[in-house]
Amino acid sequence: MRFIKRLFSRIGPGFITGAADDDPSGIATYSIAGARYGYGLNFLTLFLIPAMIAVQEMCGRLGMITGMGLTSLIKKYFSVYWMWFAVVLLACANVINIGANLGVMGESLEMVIGFDKKIWLGVVAVGIILIEVFVPYKRYSAVLKWLSLSLLAYVVTGLMISNNWGEALKSLFLIKPVWSEDWLMTVVGFLGTTISPYLFFWQTSEEVEEEIADKKIVDFGVRPEVSRREIRKMRLDTAIGMIFSNLMTFFIILTTAGVLHQNGIFEISSAKEAAEALRPLAGNGAYLLFTIGMVGIGLQSIPILAGGLAYAFSEALGKPEGLSKDIKRAKFFYLAITLATLLGLLINFLKIDAIKALFYAAIFNGVAAVPLLVMILVLANKTEVVGRRKSSGLSNVIMVITIGLMFLAATFMIKNLLG
Repeated sequence: MRFIKRLFSRIGPGFITGAADDDPSGIATYSIAGARYGYGLNFLTLFLIPAMIAVQEMCGRLGMITGMGLTSLIKKYFSVYWMWFAVVLLACANVINIGANLGVMGESLEMVIGFDKKIWLGVVAVGIILIEVFVPYKRYSAVLKWLSLSLLAYVVTGLMISNNWGEALKSLFLIKPVWSEDWLMTVVGFLGTTISPYLFFWQTSEEVEEEIADKKIVDFGVRPEVSRREIRKMRLDTAIGMIFSNLMTFFIILTTAGVLHQNGIFEISSAKEAAEALRPLAGNGAYLLFTIGMVGIGLQSIPILAGGLAYAFSEALGKPEGLSKDIKRAKFFYLAITLATLLGLLINFLKIDAIKALFYAAIFNGVAAVPLLVMILVLANKTEVVGRRKSSGLSNVIMVITIGLMFLAATFMIKNLLG
């Protein structure tokens, strides 16, 4: 237990960001991938590790070195127009994600505990708002770390069921493209939910929050002194977070491929259907773990989605921001968190299928991420932004390849959709 506490004291925004990547939107997308294509898309869990590390390390370094959030950086070094373009993209994706994630959590709690889904929607939404507004940053950050461990439910579930481990491990290194509209949409959704815009904004700002909490700077916009050791620590934290994220993805695919795909269940249309399909085939234990995992990581990721959007709008409008401030000092910031969560709640009363909304939100993220990644790459290599601490050649190469592949995947998908 002491070892775990020591480890947790050394990890921060990078680990929390990595875990948040496997939010209910991610779980839904990976479950769809596992049900439709078995182990066929497993290669993405290995392939995307260096891409995620490169992207999030650049975001973390930008926050650490400049003391500014990503929106402020885009506003200062590009233009107000590009800034609002980024903020609008983020707002669309995050509100859809919040709404769909709340929907999945409501269904999950209804299945496990009982009572109507709509009651749980209200309870969860209000609870998240109250925690994010009134719990001090240091304590709140620790809560997010512990909630990240709810993803371990998928490791246990994956080990409980029968799988062809030889095929599962071999699929990490084999690419078998299908070249259909559904396959392309699933790939773009997979990319979009793994390399998601809200993670860029969140980690950049959280690195600043850590510096404020450590009393290195007094507020956002103040440029701190950063040592090589601190940057190395951030890189390690980020690498651990991204590896953890993709390992959890592997086990989610393993579970749905081994149970659903292997038993001829290729389509899932709701969180309830996905979980209930596990019950007769893998038992109550797998069913409960799969469902509880959704709730736990939803409680971790929804505040990050709402918080990331609040950072973006506060910076865009020049308002005080930060979870390190109380509500009196950052009224607009906390109002933005509240409105984002309530708008997500409202989506659930518009008769939208939660798991489909999650899947299409992931596809939207895959398209929206491309221009944002280009801006991050430019900022992370601009002398007037990061000084001598530019990205390494390897990180730049990985970033360029990531941008290129995401652009191609999104282009092919749009072309297929348009006929």
